[in-house]
Amino acid sequence: MFPQFLEKCVLVSGQGPLEDVAKDLGFRNVVTIEAMRQAYPLLDMVDQSRRPRSGAAISVSLPAIEAVVLLGEPVRWETSLQLILDLLLSAGRPTEWSAPPPYPHIPILACNMDLLWMAEAKTPRFGHGTFLLCLETLYRKITGRELQYEALIGKPSPVTYNYAEQLILRQAMERGWRNPVRTLYAIGDNPMADIYGANLYNRFLQSRCRDSPGPHSCQSVLVCTGVYSYQGEVPSDPQESVTQTVFHGHRDFKFDPSLVEASHVVRDVGEALELILKKEGWRRSQES
Repeated sequence: MFPQFLEKCVLVSGQGPLEDVAKDLGFRNVVTIEAMRQAYPLLDMVDQSRRPRSGAAISVSLPAIEAVVLLGEPVRWETSLQLILDLLLSAGRPTEWSAPPPYPHIPILACNMDLLWMAEAKTPRFGHGTFLLCLETLYRKITGRELQYEALIGKPSPVTYNYAEQLILRQAMERGWRNPVRTLYAIGDNPMADIYGANLYNRFLQSRCRDSPGPHSCQSVLVCTGVYSYQGEVPSDPQESVTQTVFHGHRDFKFDPSLVEASHVVRDVGEALELILKKEGWRRSQES
């Protein structure tokens, strides 16, 4: 979707085999945070045990970074925040500084915007959205300007739901379905990401021409497990709305109370599937 970045030298942030992941996505010139830290050992100074010894040489073997790709939350946040900010404040050349810092800064592509996610703990854990919030806040505090994104990818971005729609339609065609797919169902446990995104995409579908051969609506189904499980009891009526008073969504997605109210609320994924089967008439036909 972003071929203009595939040949550029990009810094990739996250965890795991980042170079392999980035290359699978099509990026051909990838630099990791660790590679940048090794090339510029004087930049990472928060952890005293990792500070370089006096007289450490600065390597200039890395080319200028032309874009930043944020795939997920890193392990050492202070290192990633420092080095990414160094790039944004120096047009991708952390050994060359200018006053004031260049603006707009080099492009940023970011995905996985969830502020919180649910693990084994009783309450949700920090997600990549929390890291993005830290980066945005630091950049604004240092420069007085807003951090800008070239693109935000992943829920609740409509581009992600459009991609899912295309995959569903392709599978329907491969399975030889004759009847068109008119309704999409999006199941999730996070009102600020899963439900918000599904309802936002539903608005897009309803604004699309009714003669379109594709889906006409996207129904959001909130499961009361995961992120949502600690917030309240399961409504007895699946049609009952769930209201949110604190917006945990990303800065660039404005709060709209109607977008975080699910079309249906159920206990878990099993009940969600049962609800969908009944609404589509498949459960009755199987039982008969």
